[in-house]
Amino acid sequence: MKSIKSTQYTEISTPVDFNYEECLVHLGRSSQENLYRIKEGKVIKLLKLNGELVLFQLTSVPGALRIEFPLNAPTPNETKQVVAYIEDWFDLTTDLQEFYEMAEAEPVLNPVVQQYYGLRVIGVPDLFEALVWAVMGQQINLTFAYTLKKRFVESYGDSVVYEGETYWTFPHPETIAALPLADLRALQLTGRKSEYILGIASIMAIGDLNKERLLQEPDMESKLLEIRGVGAWSANYVMMKCLHDASAFPLADVGLHNALKAQLNMERKPTIAEISELSANWSGWEAYATFYLWRSLL
Repeated sequence: MKSIKSTQYTEISTPVDFNYEECLVHLGRSSQENLYRIKEGKVIKLLKLNGELVLFQLTSVPGALRIEFPLNAPTPNETKQVVAYIEDWFDLTTDLQEFYEMAEAEPVLNPVVQQYYGLRVIGVPDLFEALVWAVMGQQINLTFAYTLKKRFVESYGDSVVYEGETYWTFPHPETIAALPLADLRALQLTGRKSEYILGIASIMAIGDLNKERLLQEPDMESKLLEIRGVGAWSANYVMMKCLHDASAFPLADVGLHNALKAQLNMERKPTIAEISELSANWSGWEAYATFYLWRSLL
């Protein structure tokens, strides 16, 4: 991606097939989301970069995403980090031509891919956030998962106020690692999930786990499965949403099952064996197939 900088803003060029409006549909799926806000097509988000809080707003212009900084002018390094974050968040560097060609020949995928063409896998660039979100979301509905995340963020994240609204960052592992178990339990997290999150925070705080090292692993899934509280679904969710593994496949995902049930006009959810057979030709693009099917539920 090329980055164009002026005195007022920075722009990131976007792929020809990029559909910002479709990406906004996914980003706007919960009214409880508190890590960014969407206002009249503009996404406003706060990041903590090298100890400094940086608020940016993102809008779509022809052929690009425009980044503006409404509070303070960022340093060149902060601008570079925000650009990298957005490229990661919207998966702007992945060439989807092969995925679209594959989907054309797949009866279950072709209708949703045509309908939502240009949608990107909206990621979770921060590994700690991705892991915590995966653990929080285990075996509960999405609405309650968002409630838990909102409490977690507003209890332990950093914040700034802009135009009367409070913007939050996701808590840092070091902050969470120092907490007693009872503090997380007080948010209505189960004892087990509280333990898992504290464990993840601890190994990340001491540097035993980080995104850069994971990306170098030949078998990322096995490394993730070594983390207490991370099972096959959570590992594949993190690989899909944070590590840009297009072959990640959360096979047991309830949303995936519901979407396939609807697309296939079935009276029951398909079995894991049926999904495995159905997805035989998705190899290398399972994450994108899953994400487009999730979109069909919104």
